[in-house]
Amino acid sequence: MKVLKFGGSSVKNAENINKVAAILQQEKYHHAIVVVSALGGVTDLLIQTGTFASKGNEAYKETLTQLEKRHLETTKTLLPVTAQSSCLSKIKQQFNELEDICEGVFRLGELSKRTQDKIISFGELLSSTIISTFLLSKNISNEWIDSRAVIKTDSNFGFASVDFEKTNSLINQFLQQSQQTLFIAPGFIASNEENFTTTLGRGGSDYTAAIYAAAINAEDLEIWTDVTGMMTADPRWVPNAKTIWHTSYREAMELSHFGAKVIYPPTIQPAMQRGIKIWVKNTFEPEAFGTLIEESPVHTNGIITGISSINHVTLLSLEGSGMVGIPGFSKRLFEALASEKVNVILITQSSSEHSICVAVNTVDAAKAQKVVDAAFDYEIKSGKVEPLKTEHDQSIVALVGDKMKSHTGIAGKMFYAFGRNGINIRAIAQGSSERNISAVVSYSNVKKAVNVLHEAFFESAYKQLNLFIIGTGNVGSRLLAQIQQQQEYLLQQLNLQVRVTGVANSKKMLFNNDGIALHNWKETLIHEGEESSLKHFIQSIIDKNLRNSVFVDVTANADVAKVYHQLLTKSVAVVACNKIAASSSFQDYQKLKKASKEFSAPFLFETNVGAGLPVIGTLNDLVKSGDKVNKIQAVLSGTLNFVFNHYDGSRTFAEVVKQAQDEGYTEPDPRLDLGGTDVMRKIMILAREAGEKIEMEDIANNGFLPQSCFNGSVADFYTEMEKHEAHFKSLYNEAANKKCKLKFVATFNNGKATVGLQHIPTESDFYHLYGKDNIVLFYTQRYPEQPLVVKGAGAGADVTASGVFADIIRVA
Repeated sequence: MKVLKFGGSSVKNAENINKVAAILQQEKYHHAIVVVSALGGVTDLLIQTGTFASKGNEAYKETLTQLEKRHLETTKTLLPVTAQSSCLSKIKQQFNELEDICEGVFRLGELSKRTQDKIISFGELLSSTIISTFLLSKNISNEWIDSRAVIKTDSNFGFASVDFEKTNSLINQFLQQSQQTLFIAPGFIASNEENFTTTLGRGGSDYTAAIYAAAINAEDLEIWTDVTGMMTADPRWVPNAKTIWHTSYREAMELSHFGAKVIYPPTIQPAMQRGIKIWVKNTFEPEAFGTLIEESPVHTNGIITGISSINHVTLLSLEGSGMVGIPGFSKRLFEALASEKVNVILITQSSSEHSICVAVNTVDAAKAQKVVDAAFDYEIKSGKVEPLKTEHDQSIVALVGDKMKSHTGIAGKMFYAFGRNGINIRAIAQGSSERNISAVVSYSNVKKAVNVLHEAFFESAYKQLNLFIIGTGNVGSRLLAQIQQQQEYLLQQLNLQVRVTGVANSKKMLFNNDGIALHNWKETLIHEGEESSLKHFIQSIIDKNLRNSVFVDVTANADVAKVYHQLLTKSVAVVACNKIAASSSFQDYQKLKKASKEFSAPFLFETNVGAGLPVIGTLNDLVKSGDKVNKIQAVLSGTLNFVFNHYDGSRTFAEVVKQAQDEGYTEPDPRLDLGGTDVMRKIMILAREAGEKIEMEDIANNGFLPQSCFNGSVADFYTEMEKHEAHFKSLYNEAANKKCKLKFVATFNNGKATVGLQHIPTESDFYHLYGKDNIVLFYTQRYPEQPLVVKGAGAGADVTASGVFADIIRVA
């Protein structure tokens, strides 16, 4: 004989109950006990009804009316007219009784646990009556069992303990006296020795089914729900969660204890003692395999079977020097908690015996603190022990797997994944069985923690990056186009899923946790985006707390650069095309570098120098490998190189600069390029990356622009350049007469940096530098005479975007 249990979602309405009937019509279920829950959501409404009544709130009457209407309508939908009368009459009688009880509670203004058990028992009594009658109407012969008559418990109302000896005897006695082979029983409910109704705890219908299964030594116990078995993680949090096809009793107990909602934790023990296989099946996909729980499963999983979590946890810490070496402190702590029936979820103690920490449900925290402080009142007053410390808003995340005990490095991998994503661990526990590693983290981080662990242990297929891009101008839009083009390639070739989760410009910002569709991001940003706010954009990144988050700055905005530190301290990686942060004061530069290291959040800014050229990366490789940089010579402005390569006096200097701006080679304000400020920033960044402490004022700038060009607007700047055309032509002619070219060169040598216009002779490495190309010469201990040369296009939206994209991939 089999035992089946159908949960609230499986019997939520008439449509679902029809699916249950279709399952029970199969021949293999003709000999079975079927345990059913209340119709979906009914138990919560019954609890609400009792609470309303106890507080003198007449709204309980309206709730009762709604409940009665729902059950009557379900019955009328399921049953043919000729079969309705008897069932409708029973429902009416039960609601009359329920109404009388609630009226008594209303008048007394009191709701005892015993009375609450009585009220909420009506959910299962009603559903089982309706389902039994419906099956009879479909010629599926069955007998209804009143679980209260055969399952006996103590009087711990709300969470009663079963007397298995009496219960097993009564169940078998009932079955032996019956001529039927199919039985319908209400779950969750039982009775004590005085025949008062008790309940087995929320989720107790699973347990009811296990009680019946153990009593009759059933062939199988099947838990029918709305998911296809147990999952590697909560699918509401982890979209890529996978079904666990096979697992052991002990793994299933660990997972269910730590929050896996599919099966009620006490369910497993009775079945395990009898060696009864437990199936977790999907009512809405009855042909799916589901999950098989047994003693020695065929393991198709990896080392880790699943990840689970418990929320609304409070940490209690008892600390004090008076605890060291004194036996009995732990005993007294747990006795105090037990006296108030406070369940301890997790325990950890330091080897110094200076402190002991336990986790409890937050609803028990206040009484736990009160009873523990009372138990240690003498030690607290004498200073031997500190008053109990409480930390609320915590969660427990657990890795579960039988194979963990035979594999090293699991805890290290777990902690690395947490650290890389800025998830702080408050407490750690691992049982001697090594079947479970549990960590206490902030509730605000629990969803992220579960996703991070799932990616680390189950999603070897790919790693996910969540990008938040600010700036959608020339470079930003090209970057988005490049990401769209390469998304499939990165997933297939590098196992890297790159998602743009947020995008913003000066007017609008847009978020989508599942990734913004890049084929029409412009239209979506315009029509669905909200008004842009840098503060809101940054706070949203922090609040979303997505794993592997990367902030990508494709602006030249100083305010944006100021948020880097805030993001890095939240373990959000920063990829900056914006040069302002890396070229700010040395103190701020160091602060960002330190935060990046401390919070394991990469801070990458390759495109600050040379656009897409690997300049900073090459320099970093030299330094990391032990080389010492003695001198750097470079042409670092693609804009200035473009301008001086195209200016020959046949057109005005202003016209050539305007062409450079129109083709996207200049900063929004070209004076930053032509005045040398941009080149100063770049050589300073290289000097700093080489290990030099240097500020902007330490750099000598031998500029060529007349001072009047720096006054007024950009339009005024062009006007002034026209006025000074003779000056620019004389610069060109002077170089041309010497058979030289004009190049704006940056030099770092022996701790000193300079930038300025130079005459470049034909034999120089800089002479044959065309278009918008940049060149950097690194003279080091390993390259003392023949420098290491990096050369190529140093400006342009496409190459700059590709450099930013390369940094994004480096983050992964």
